[in-house]
Amino acid sequence: MAMTFAEKVLARKAGIDTVVPGQIVTVRPDHLLTHDNTDAIVAKIKDELDTYGLIDPSLPIVVLDHVTPAANEKNAAAHRRIRDFVRRFDVRHFYDIGFGICHQVVLEEGLALPGALLVGSDSHTCSYGAVGAFATGIDRTEAAALLLTGETWLRVPQSLKVVLHGALPQGVEAKDLILSLIGRIGADGANYAAVEFHGAVGALSMADRITVANMGVEMGAKIAVFPVDDITRIYFQGLGVAFDPTAALWADPDAAYAQVIDLDLSALVPVIALPHQVDKVEPVRAHQGLTFDQLFLGTCTNGRIEDLRVAAEILRGQRIASSVRLLVTPASRRELEQAMEEGVLLALSRAGATILPAGCGPCLGAHLGVLAPGERCLSTANRNFEGRMGCKDAEIYLAGAATVAATALRGVLTDPRDLAPTTEAR
Repeated sequence: MAMTFAEKVLARKAGIDTVVPGQIVTVRPDHLLTHDNTDAIVAKIKDELDTYGLIDPSLPIVVLDHVTPAANEKNAAAHRRIRDFVRRFDVRHFYDIGFGICHQVVLEEGLALPGALLVGSDSHTCSYGAVGAFATGIDRTEAAALLLTGETWLRVPQSLKVVLHGALPQGVEAKDLILSLIGRIGADGANYAAVEFHGAVGALSMADRITVANMGVEMGAKIAVFPVDDITRIYFQGLGVAFDPTAALWADPDAAYAQVIDLDLSALVPVIALPHQVDKVEPVRAHQGLTFDQLFLGTCTNGRIEDLRVAAEILRGQRIASSVRLLVTPASRRELEQAMEEGVLLALSRAGATILPAGCGPCLGAHLGVLAPGERCLSTANRNFEGRMGCKDAEIYLAGAATVAATALRGVLTDPRDLAPTTEAR
């Protein structure tokens, strides 16, 4: 029986030969990700933990990243309780403040591997599909139960096939790709579906794939996944991480899909998502000249060295407009240090950017870079919901790193292709 990627992984993890969409399976994930919400999760099962303990100290991955360093006494106390939990139960995979955003850290540490099954109490856990893992978000109650039992249930998703053609043009980024796809099918266009990317995937770098997989949930997807290829292997080699190639899985050529979408990369243009919907996507040139108060470059979507380089190439030797403020948050300490070594952060700082610690920063509106009523922000984040950056009376627009940098330079929304002579070639 021909099967999709999701069907193959869930069948293997459930210890059965085949599964079909809609079937409920019981599985034992390889890892469970939690972050600052670990405190709330552990509080749900305090008595049970006292009685039975943690099922497996290698199961959890705990990363402090959302409000780091602690912004107030409440946050600090929660962080302390998380550290106490980690010490008490000898949690093997703990990353304290400064390591970076959980999703970037999980990838860098080689904890998401091809063919693995990961769940996390964060919706953007789907990022790990970039390396051929089945990765999805679960709620806090499910996460709490998993800490005690080591197993959970999943419904086998239907699968959606996206076939890529061509290559991204100069000045167009993976963020434009995924926003364009979301704009095309809608924020609910892939509800509880496994989205597989086929075709010209070799045209996308690992950083590109992480950006695309990260935002799978923004079209409702359960997972978003790429095949394991030479780009995947080179990525893991660069991390010094070995993986079992026989563990990697991919869909059968004759697998059945609920929908097949063809996407011509060469036809894409820089786009933005308008407030307050991720799928309200339009070309940048349709809104050129729009003013902004704040620009934000970072997050688990676009805070990697590749994004920082793009912005630095545009801004090097120049100054951002006096009417805007530009916040830059590297996705991890590793990305931050590489950007320091390459002089990328120096270029951005000299251009007028404010460099923030590696972490989630302004993205969720809980710490650093909160917007004021009436302000407008152009962000490389993955969400622009009302109140997302801490103020329900502010507006958030989403775009790629090049568009954010070009807009910072001119002070108004700018298509980065208008700055093509100064941008870095792909």
